[in-house]
Amino acid sequence: MTRFLNNKRRRRFYPRRKSHARKMVEMGVTLVILLGVAVLAGRFDTPDSRISSGKAVVNDGDTITLGAERVRLLGIDAPEFDQTCRDGQGSEFSCGRRAKQELVRLIDNRPVRCEGWERDKYDRLLGSCFAGTDDVSLNAKLVATGWAVTYGGFDAEQRQAREEARGMWAGNFERPRDFRIRKGAMLDDQHGGLTSFWNWIRTAFGLG
Repeated sequence: MTRFLNNKRRRRFYPRRKSHARKMVEMGVTLVILLGVAVLAGRFDTPDSRISSGKAVVNDGDTITLGAERVRLLGIDAPEFDQTCRDGQGSEFSCGRRAKQELVRLIDNRPVRCEGWERDKYDRLLGSCFAGTDDVSLNAKLVATGWAVTYGGFDAEQRQAREEARGMWAGNFERPRDFRIRKGAMLDDQHGGLTSFWNWIRTAFGLG
């Protein structure tokens, strides 16, 4: 018994040697990964930020036109133009039209500058937009006044608008995205996160 245990202790297991073919496959996979990383690194700065400026035409609560460029305000979602909400007294009103009016008021006939690099499925530029020489952020202001909800990046403004019952928060409203789902309309992607990453991949590699 002792001899058996001693033999068992002396027994060693050695890993099988990799075949030449397997080594070549692993080297090939490693090379492909390294080349992929190099390509991504080389294209990392490819998406250039586009800047459009001029007199803005307001299409709805979160979309404007600057010259030939249609711009969807990045990070926010305003009610659809035909959407209705209820005020603090329970009366129905056109919050979609009211959101558009608020955007017109914020612009106040001043020149608008928008910048961004992403595009949505309608080929609109997803932009951060500023009005006047004092660069008033239209994106942030629409959320802060309660006439748009955050779509990524304006949580503090929305929290304050909700606490102070501004705009749509003074009554009851359906989230614009939920309204579009109920109406069977085509949905736009939410901004930020995986959507931004996919937009970067699509722009960097010219996937359209």
